[in-house]
Amino acid sequence: LLPPPPPCCGDAVCLVAKAKILCLTITSEIQQNYSHVINITSHFSMLFSSGEDVQRASVIINLPNLVRQNPAETFRRVVPKVREVLHVAGADMQLAAAGSFLTVLQDDIVLIQTHTHSILQIVLLNLDHRDTGLVSNAWLETLLSAIDALPKETIRQEILSPLLSKHQLSQSVPARLASCRILGKVVGKFESSIVKKDLLPLIRSLCQDVEYEVRACMCRQLENITRGIGLDHTKVEVLPELVELAQDEASTVRLAAFDTIINLLEMFDSDDRTCVIFPLVKAFCEKCFKGDEAVLASLSFQYGKLCHGLSESFTDEQHLWFLEFYKKLCCLGLQHENGHCESQPYPLELENKYALVRRNCAYNFPAIVLFADPNHFLSELYRTFSSLCHDPEISVRRTAAGGFHEVVKLLGPNVHYIHKELITLLQDDSLEVLDALVNNLQETLELATSRGEGAGPESKVSVNIPDLVPGLVAAEQKAASSLHWRVHEKLLQCYSCLPRVISGDQIYFRFFQRMFSIITTNNVLPVQREAVRTLCVFLRYNRKQEQRQEIISKIKQELAQGRSYWNRLRYLDLCEITIDLFSKSYFCKHFLIPALELVSDPVANVRYKLCYMLPKLRSTIKPTDKHLLQQLEFCVRKLLCREKDKDVVATLRKVRHERELLDQKKEKEETLLLEMVSDLPFFNYFMKAESSLIMVVMFFFFFTPKQFYFSN
Repeated sequence: LLPPPPPCCGDAVCLVAKAKILCLTITSEIQQNYSHVINITSHFSMLFSSGEDVQRASVIINLPNLVRQNPAETFRRVVPKVREVLHVAGADMQLAAAGSFLTVLQDDIVLIQTHTHSILQIVLLNLDHRDTGLVSNAWLETLLSAIDALPKETIRQEILSPLLSKHQLSQSVPARLASCRILGKVVGKFESSIVKKDLLPLIRSLCQDVEYEVRACMCRQLENITRGIGLDHTKVEVLPELVELAQDEASTVRLAAFDTIINLLEMFDSDDRTCVIFPLVKAFCEKCFKGDEAVLASLSFQYGKLCHGLSESFTDEQHLWFLEFYKKLCCLGLQHENGHCESQPYPLELENKYALVRRNCAYNFPAIVLFADPNHFLSELYRTFSSLCHDPEISVRRTAAGGFHEVVKLLGPNVHYIHKELITLLQDDSLEVLDALVNNLQETLELATSRGEGAGPESKVSVNIPDLVPGLVAAEQKAASSLHWRVHEKLLQCYSCLPRVISGDQIYFRFFQRMFSIITTNNVLPVQREAVRTLCVFLRYNRKQEQRQEIISKIKQELAQGRSYWNRLRYLDLCEITIDLFSKSYFCKHFLIPALELVSDPVANVRYKLCYMLPKLRSTIKPTDKHLLQQLEFCVRKLLCREKDKDVVATLRKVRHERELLDQKKEKEETLLLEMVSDLPFFNYFMKAESSLIMVVMFFFFFTPKQFYFSN
């Protein structure tokens, strides 16, 4: 009925990829050519029986569509043949089938009670596929995802009953691993009494399995099981298993137990935390520090969450121990000499593991500041934080820079403690560090300067600013000299907060000329536009009239009248920004005339952009300003009469047409208003009244624009 499959394209093209190409073709041909002879389901069944592998795979991929069209026939004729073929099918077809059956189960396209049994039988049968890696995991994920869509009774009969009837030690390791994950998934579907009676014996057996992979897998499911049985049974049923697993000989099992304990801290009462959890975690930390670097990396990542969860139950001695252990982790792999950190000659693999530990410590530093109390930062954590900001590894410094704003918020009035570290990160040799710092630099700068050491603004300036300005200048120069223009753009965007951070004189002498240089020499358009915006913000908040006049004069000279048309385009960008930042009168006084003069610009791109801006320029002119209105009208007439560039003419006509449409809309609204008013009863009454004065007053009230009442 159909042409043979296309020739093989080589080993690089997998079976499923070809099947997806055929899938739409097969369906469309059947619908167009064979709908009057044979139905689609029958044809797919025939194709599956006698077709090639690629055609069978296309049928499997199209299975959800077949079920939607005719579920009864699909499950009667196609699904049994799919089940037979899957027994000997390859990995590609197995993966395609797993995805299709998952779609069928989740899609509410079949009645659960009618066909779920046949689908689940296929899924459970293929869980023990000979390929214990990719294929088995795909079928397992299909089953786990389908559990959410299955009713409780179906789960009990189709999934749990076979699982509980098997003797676990007789099963293969992959089968026991699958049992662990299935138990962790289904436990939330049943009442705690059923879990305790039927499932806990099997859970204990898996926690004590002879294979460490099974013990670790079951340990990671204890979190779901604990939440399923509730607080009452946690202490008796789960905590002893966790304690035993945390002391396991295999580091993988100990790590799984440690992660589970951290995630369940809120489930334990204060006595359990103090008497059971703390000694357990302390022993775990000490054992990891002595030579288990792989587990130490995970420990360092969870350390902030651990300290936060146990802080309320700590004694002063326990609190101090955890804080000192964190300091050791922050210096792991470093040797302190004369206050500087230098790397020891460790093997490369070990050095990378130590760097990962220190990076995780930098990630958790804000949580540790909260744990240690920000008021004790200088005595307890300053040296540690300084070490992280000066770490020889870029990834550590980058992580410290990414969380710098959180530390600033926590320190509050004591933020001046870490001002030197802020300058250090701004002047860092790595652009990655600067990029991480720039993400929240505006918030960091505002908090750092508003909460300086002194009580008044003068002391804040004398203490904070001298080092800050050179650091900001160095950061901008580093970003400008790199190829990462997005970092440069973000940094310029952050500079818009400088009027709230440093004085106007510092901005004028250190940053204005730099903004002009970026606008006129940089080759990246987003960077140029951001520099234009920053320049406008600087001008907006400059308080000295002489400096303002000089800046405006330079804008007109270098941008509006610049030799490069690129600079003149940037002037029009500047006009758009100043309309939003400044008052209309200020814009018309200083920026409008140079913009209108660009109507005679020799470059069509400049005139093209000016045409687009004409409505916005018109909105800035007051009705009483006849001189500017005449100049704008002259500008438009000049464009209409002399313009030869077709794009500019088309743009101008489009702008005029939009304006005319807007006027027509207003006329319709006015006409409609007249009709509505004429239909009012009291209006007709006054129309018949003899008093012409009342008529005049009423007409004046209804038809005078609102602006008249509020005008001067």
